[in-house]
Amino acid sequence: MSEEAFPTAASAGYTMPPEWEPHERCWMAWPCRAEIWNGNIARTQLNYAQVANAIAEFEPVTMLTPPRDFENARKHCGDKVEILPVELDDSWTRDIGPNFVTNEAGKLAASLFHFNSWGQKHVPWGKDAALGHRIAEYLGIPTFSSTIYMEGGGINVDGEGTVLASLQNVLHENRNPGLSQAEAEQILCDALGAKKVLWFPGDPDDTETDGHIDGFACFLQAGKVLVEICPADGSERYDNMQANLNAVRNQTDAMGRELDVVTIEEAYEAERTNEIFASSYINFYIANGAVVMPGFGIDRDADACKQIASLFPDREVIQIDICDIALGGGGIHCITQQQPESG
Repeated sequence: MSEEAFPTAASAGYTMPPEWEPHERCWMAWPCRAEIWNGNIARTQLNYAQVANAIAEFEPVTMLTPPRDFENARKHCGDKVEILPVELDDSWTRDIGPNFVTNEAGKLAASLFHFNSWGQKHVPWGKDAALGHRIAEYLGIPTFSSTIYMEGGGINVDGEGTVLASLQNVLHENRNPGLSQAEAEQILCDALGAKKVLWFPGDPDDTETDGHIDGFACFLQAGKVLVEICPADGSERYDNMQANLNAVRNQTDAMGRELDVVTIEEAYEAERTNEIFASSYINFYIANGAVVMPGFGIDRDADACKQIASLFPDREVIQIDICDIALGGGGIHCITQQQPESG
């Protein structure tokens, strides 16, 4: 039976690998929607190039770039970064690119969510909504289209059947009105080749992505989860972040293991240079042999870097000040998408 006969990635035998497994490359997209950067787009583009050049020291990077910006991207990105012309609306590859999945034979495919610009926040979004299909066509790989509206930053997987997601994001009325939690869980498992979803409440302060999981929680390895907490004890934000921590404590994964839960304090003191600002240290990219993580120019950066290094003892940790990216509502994980090695 052909792969086209299978309606979902799971039914065709595909699973999304965890981010720590070897990558073929990293996909990024050049900042091009000027209005979201608060007059700061030139500095933001330089910040993106810093991230791309850092990752390119460890694995190939392809920077998707509108043709009008090709020369600008080429000027700032190093020779190890491939610049690929493609029309874009925005620059958040984690959310607009495909979720790459593989089967037991090592074959690569793209599992695609429907995209409506984080609940119709930025118009237009048609080019971004088509990007997953365009990347799959460029790579010559099959696609599986989910029925759910959401983004890649809304999920995190362990590769062994467990997905992390937030109720605020997946069940938000601006994406999936009327969808039940049970229905959402089945759709996500079908799309990612998983068996179980661990649900977090979300982040009420995150009004841009509506509580993407990659702003406050991720798997470090199968059976081990890192959760971001707020150091401002007694504040409303402290309580909100504790709710996420409490939601995952004493939980078991799809394999029946009780989760080992580790915490890290967020960059609470970071200067908000925009009404929307992402202050998460968890929003990092796991590259081949490295972790490229956010910094914010504050004292807490050094401790966060040491902690991430202790959690990834076999990888080099590179910390980059991302204040010119964070003002758009995301971090390093949000602007990257790993393509796993395939056979």
